[in-house]
Amino acid sequence: MTDIISTRREGSILEVTLNRPKFANAIDWETSRLMSKTFKGFRDDQDLRVAILKSASDKHFCAGWDLKTTAAAEIPGAAPVNKDFGVGGFGGIQELPHLNKPVIACVNGVALGGGFELALSCDLIYASEHSSFGLPEIIAGTLADAASSRLHKRMPWHIAMELLFTGRRMDAAEAHRWGLVNEVLPKEKLEQRVWEVARLLAAGPPLVFAAIKETVRVAEALSFQDTMNRVKRRQIATVDTLYGSDDMLEGSRAFAEKRNPVWKGK
Repeated sequence: MTDIISTRREGSILEVTLNRPKFANAIDWETSRLMSKTFKGFRDDQDLRVAILKSASDKHFCAGWDLKTTAAAEIPGAAPVNKDFGVGGFGGIQELPHLNKPVIACVNGVALGGGFELALSCDLIYASEHSSFGLPEIIAGTLADAASSRLHKRMPWHIAMELLFTGRRMDAAEAHRWGLVNEVLPKEKLEQRVWEVARLLAAGPPLVFAAIKETVRVAEALSFQDTMNRVKRRQIATVDTLYGSDDMLEGSRAFAEKRNPVWKGK
Protein backbone atom coordinates (compact mmCIF):
# COMPACT_ATOMS: atom_id res chain seq x y z
CA MET A 1 0.00 0.00 0.00
CA THR A 2 2.62 2.54 1.12
CA ASP A 3 6.21 2.65 2.35
CA ILE A 4 4.81 2.86 5.91
CA ILE A 5 2.27 0.05 5.70
CA SER A 6 2.62 -2.87 3.31
CA THR A 7 0.36 -5.86 2.85
CA ARG A 8 0.78 -9.37 1.48
CA ARG A 9 -2.10 -11.65 0.67
CA GLU A 10 -2.02 -15.43 0.56
CA GLY A 11 -5.41 -16.95 -0.10
CA SER A 12 -7.67 -15.78 2.70
CA ILE A 13 -4.82 -14.50 4.89
CA LEU A 14 -3.70 -10.86 4.97
CA GLU A 15 -0.27 -9.97 6.36
CA VAL A 16 0.05 -6.33 7.44
CA THR A 17 3.58 -5.00 7.99
CA LEU A 18 4.44 -1.79 9.86
CA ASN A 19 7.61 -0.20 8.46
CA ARG A 20 8.82 2.99 10.19
CA PRO A 21 12.29 1.91 11.37
CA LYS A 22 13.55 5.49 11.66
CA PHE A 23 10.86 6.09 14.29
CA ALA A 24 11.13 2.68 16.02
CA ASN A 25 7.84 1.84 14.29
CA ALA A 26 6.04 4.42 16.43
CA ILE A 27 2.61 5.36 15.11
CA ASP A 28 1.61 8.90 14.19
CA TRP A 29 -1.74 10.20 12.95
CA GLU A 30 -1.07 9.33 9.30
CA THR A 31 0.17 5.82 10.10
CA SER A 32 -2.86 5.15 12.30
CA ARG A 33 -5.22 6.25 9.52
CA LEU A 34 -3.43 3.97 7.04
CA MET A 35 -3.65 1.04 9.45
CA SER A 36 -7.30 1.82 10.07
CA LYS A 37 -8.03 1.82 6.34
CA THR A 38 -6.13 -1.46 5.96
CA PHE A 39 -7.95 -3.29 8.74
CA LYS A 40 -11.32 -1.88 7.71
CA GLY A 41 -10.64 -3.34 4.27
CA PHE A 42 -9.72 -6.65 5.87
CA ARG A 43 -12.92 -6.63 7.92
CA ASP A 44 -15.12 -5.88 4.92
CA ASP A 45 -13.50 -8.29 2.44
CA GLN A 46 -15.53 -11.51 2.54
CA ASP A 47 -12.66 -13.46 0.99
CA LEU A 48 -10.27 -12.63 3.84
CA ARG A 49 -10.48 -14.64 7.05
CA VAL A 50 -7.31 -14.03 9.10
CA ALA A 51 -4.88 -11.13 9.51
CA ILE A 52 -1.29 -11.06 10.74
CA LEU A 53 0.21 -7.86 12.16
CA LYS A 54 4.01 -7.66 12.14
CA SER A 55 6.85 -5.21 11.72
CA ALA A 56 9.56 -5.05 9.09
CA SER A 57 12.16 -4.81 11.87
CA ASP A 58 13.37 -7.43 14.33
CA LYS A 59 14.28 -4.65 16.77
CA HIS A 60 10.96 -2.86 17.22
CA PHE A 61 7.48 -4.31 16.85
CA CYS A 62 6.09 -0.88 17.72
CA ALA A 63 7.29 1.80 20.14
CA GLY A 64 3.77 3.15 20.58
CA TRP A 65 2.66 6.70 19.96
CA ASP A 66 5.05 8.95 18.02
CA LEU A 67 5.63 11.64 20.66
CA LYS A 68 8.30 13.43 18.62
CA THR A 69 5.96 13.99 15.67
CA THR A 70 3.23 15.14 18.03
CA ALA A 71 5.54 17.57 19.80
CA ALA A 72 6.76 19.00 16.48
CA ALA A 73 3.19 19.63 15.40
CA GLU A 74 2.59 21.75 18.51
CA ILE A 75 5.39 24.19 17.71
CA PRO A 76 4.00 27.64 16.81
CA GLY A 77 3.92 28.08 13.05
CA ALA A 78 4.02 24.33 12.34
CA ALA A 79 1.80 23.02 9.58
CA PRO A 80 -1.63 21.94 10.85
CA VAL A 81 -2.03 18.21 11.50
CA ASN A 82 -5.07 16.04 10.85
CA LYS A 83 -5.59 14.64 14.35
CA ASP A 84 -7.72 11.70 13.36
CA PHE A 85 -6.73 8.11 14.20
CA GLY A 86 -9.16 6.68 11.66
CA VAL A 87 -12.29 4.61 12.16
CA GLY A 88 -10.40 1.86 14.00
CA GLY A 89 -8.87 4.16 16.59
CA PHE A 90 -5.17 4.04 17.44
CA GLY A 91 -3.36 1.54 15.22
CA GLY A 92 -6.44 0.67 13.21
CA ILE A 93 -7.81 -2.22 15.30
CA GLN A 94 -8.09 -0.98 18.87
CA GLU A 95 -11.63 0.36 18.40
CA LEU A 96 -12.62 -0.98 14.98
CA PRO A 97 -16.27 -2.03 15.29
CA HIS A 98 -17.45 -5.45 14.11
CA LEU A 99 -13.93 -6.80 13.57
CA ASN A 100 -15.10 -10.40 13.86
CA LYS A 101 -12.13 -12.15 12.27
CA PRO A 102 -8.99 -13.50 13.98
CA VAL A 103 -5.98 -11.16 14.12
CA ILE A 104 -2.55 -12.49 15.11
CA ALA A 105 0.25 -10.30 16.49
CA CYS A 106 3.71 -11.39 15.36
CA VAL A 107 5.91 -9.57 17.88
CA ASN A 108 9.58 -9.53 16.95
CA GLY A 109 11.25 -6.89 19.10
CA VAL A 110 10.13 -4.20 21.50
CA ALA A 111 6.41 -3.51 22.04
CA LEU A 112 6.09 -0.40 24.17
CA GLY A 113 3.13 1.75 25.18
CA GLY A 114 0.70 1.83 22.31
CA GLY A 115 2.70 -0.97 20.69
CA PHE A 116 1.95 -3.21 23.65
CA GLU A 117 -1.68 -2.07 23.51
CA LEU A 118 -1.77 -2.85 19.79
CA ALA A 119 -0.64 -6.43 20.51
CA LEU A 120 -3.31 -6.68 23.23
CA SER A 121 -5.91 -5.70 20.62
CA CYS A 122 -5.07 -8.85 18.66
CA ASP A 123 -6.59 -12.25 19.42
CA LEU A 124 -3.34 -14.22 19.54
CA ILE A 125 0.20 -13.06 20.30
CA TYR A 126 3.36 -14.92 19.23
CA ALA A 127 6.71 -13.41 20.21
CA SER A 128 10.39 -13.95 19.54
CA GLU A 129 12.67 -14.73 22.48
CA HIS A 130 14.29 -11.30 22.46
CA SER A 131 11.00 -9.38 22.48
CA SER A 132 9.87 -7.27 25.41
CA PHE A 133 6.77 -5.39 26.51
CA GLY A 134 6.25 -2.26 28.60
CA LEU A 135 4.03 0.71 29.37
CA PRO A 136 6.27 3.77 29.78
CA GLU A 137 3.35 6.23 29.68
CA ILE A 138 3.69 6.76 33.44
CA ILE A 139 7.19 8.19 32.84
CA ALA A 140 5.75 10.71 30.36
CA GLY A 141 3.00 11.64 32.80
CA THR A 142 0.14 10.25 30.75
CA LEU A 143 -2.34 7.37 30.79
CA ALA A 144 -1.96 4.05 28.99
CA ASP A 145 -5.71 4.08 28.42
CA ALA A 146 -6.25 0.85 26.46
CA ALA A 147 -3.88 -1.09 28.73
CA SER A 148 -5.60 0.30 31.82
CA SER A 149 -8.86 -1.04 30.40
CA ARG A 150 -7.59 -4.44 29.26
CA LEU A 151 -4.43 -5.57 31.00
CA HIS A 152 -5.91 -6.51 34.40
CA LYS A 153 -8.34 -8.83 32.56
CA ARG A 154 -5.50 -10.68 30.83
CA MET A 155 -3.11 -11.26 33.77
CA PRO A 156 -3.04 -11.11 37.59
CA TRP A 157 -4.28 -7.77 38.89
CA HIS A 158 -1.20 -6.92 40.96
CA ILE A 159 1.23 -7.62 38.12
CA ALA A 160 -0.86 -5.53 35.72
CA MET A 161 -0.92 -2.65 38.20
CA GLU A 162 2.85 -2.93 38.70
CA LEU A 163 3.44 -2.64 34.96
CA LEU A 164 1.10 0.35 34.72
CA PHE A 165 2.50 2.09 37.83
CA THR A 166 6.22 1.57 37.18
CA GLY A 167 6.60 1.42 33.40
CA ARG A 168 9.08 -1.45 33.75
CA ARG A 169 9.76 -3.77 30.83
CA MET A 170 8.69 -7.39 30.80
CA ASP A 171 10.54 -9.88 28.63
CA ALA A 172 8.76 -12.39 26.40
CA ALA A 173 9.34 -15.27 28.81
CA GLU A 174 7.59 -13.41 31.63
CA ALA A 175 4.75 -12.37 29.30
CA HIS A 176 4.28 -16.02 28.39
CA ARG A 177 4.34 -17.03 32.06
CA TRP A 178 1.46 -14.65 32.77
CA GLY A 179 -0.48 -15.95 29.76
CA LEU A 180 -0.20 -12.76 27.68
CA VAL A 181 1.73 -14.50 24.91
CA ASN A 182 0.68 -17.76 23.26
CA GLU A 183 4.19 -18.91 22.39
CA VAL A 184 7.77 -17.64 22.55
CA LEU A 185 10.02 -18.78 19.72
CA PRO A 186 13.51 -18.19 18.29
CA LYS A 187 13.22 -15.23 15.93
CA GLU A 188 14.12 -17.35 12.91
CA LYS A 189 11.11 -19.61 13.60
CA LEU A 190 8.59 -16.93 14.62
CA GLU A 191 7.01 -16.08 11.27
CA GLN A 192 6.89 -19.70 10.19
CA ARG A 193 4.88 -20.54 13.31
CA VAL A 194 2.57 -17.54 12.93
CA TRP A 195 1.77 -18.49 9.34
CA GLU A 196 1.16 -22.07 10.40
CA VAL A 197 -1.44 -20.86 12.90
CA ALA A 198 -2.92 -18.41 10.39
CA ARG A 199 -3.40 -21.18 7.83
CA LEU A 200 -5.02 -23.37 10.48
CA LEU A 201 -7.49 -20.59 11.34
CA ALA A 202 -8.10 -19.73 7.68
CA ALA A 203 -9.28 -23.30 7.16
CA GLY A 204 -11.73 -22.99 10.08
CA PRO A 205 -15.39 -21.90 10.22
CA PRO A 206 -15.51 -18.09 9.76
CA LEU A 207 -19.05 -17.73 11.09
CA VAL A 208 -18.07 -19.48 14.32
CA PHE A 209 -15.03 -17.21 14.74
CA ALA A 210 -17.29 -14.18 14.28
CA ALA A 211 -19.77 -15.51 16.84
CA ILE A 212 -16.94 -16.19 19.30
CA LYS A 213 -15.49 -12.69 19.00
CA GLU A 214 -18.82 -10.90 19.35
CA THR A 215 -19.98 -13.09 22.24
CA VAL A 216 -16.71 -12.43 24.08
CA ARG A 217 -17.15 -8.67 23.61
CA VAL A 218 -20.76 -8.78 24.79
CA ALA A 219 -19.79 -10.89 27.81
CA GLU A 220 -17.37 -8.22 29.05
CA ALA A 221 -20.30 -5.97 30.03
CA LEU A 222 -22.80 -8.61 31.13
CA SER A 223 -23.17 -11.37 33.70
CA PHE A 224 -22.70 -14.96 32.60
CA GLN A 225 -26.43 -15.66 32.65
CA ASP A 226 -27.32 -12.48 30.75
CA THR A 227 -24.81 -13.41 28.07
CA MET A 228 -26.15 -16.95 27.85
CA ASN A 229 -29.69 -15.65 27.58
CA ARG A 230 -28.71 -13.45 24.65
CA VAL A 231 -27.00 -16.37 22.92
CA LYS A 232 -29.97 -18.71 23.45
CA ARG A 233 -32.41 -16.07 22.20
CA ARG A 234 -30.17 -15.32 19.21
CA GLN A 235 -29.93 -11.68 20.28
CA ILE A 236 -26.28 -11.44 19.19
CA ALA A 237 -26.15 -10.75 15.45
CA THR A 238 -23.29 -13.10 14.57
CA VAL A 239 -24.77 -15.90 16.68
CA ASP A 240 -28.10 -15.49 14.90
CA THR A 241 -26.32 -15.65 11.54
CA LEU A 242 -24.41 -18.77 12.59
CA TYR A 243 -27.47 -20.62 13.88
CA GLY A 244 -29.31 -20.04 10.62
CA SER A 245 -26.38 -20.81 8.34
CA ASP A 246 -25.55 -23.48 5.77
CA ASP A 247 -22.14 -23.79 7.48
CA MET A 248 -23.75 -25.04 10.67
CA LEU A 249 -25.59 -27.72 8.71
CA GLU A 250 -22.38 -28.53 6.85
CA GLY A 251 -20.57 -29.09 10.13
CA SER A 252 -23.16 -31.62 11.24
CA ARG A 253 -23.18 -33.38 7.88
CA ALA A 254 -19.40 -33.58 7.71
CA PHE A 255 -19.22 -35.03 11.21
CA ALA A 256 -21.87 -37.68 10.38
CA GLU A 257 -20.15 -38.50 7.07
CA LYS A 258 -16.69 -38.62 8.69
CA ARG A 259 -15.17 -36.07 6.31
CA ASN A 260 -13.64 -32.62 6.56
CA PRO A 261 -16.23 -29.83 6.38
CA VAL A 262 -16.19 -27.29 3.55
CA TRP A 263 -16.83 -23.88 5.08
CA LYS A 264 -18.36 -21.21 2.85
CA GLY A 265 -19.11 -18.51 5.40
CA LYS A 266 -22.81 -18.67 4.57
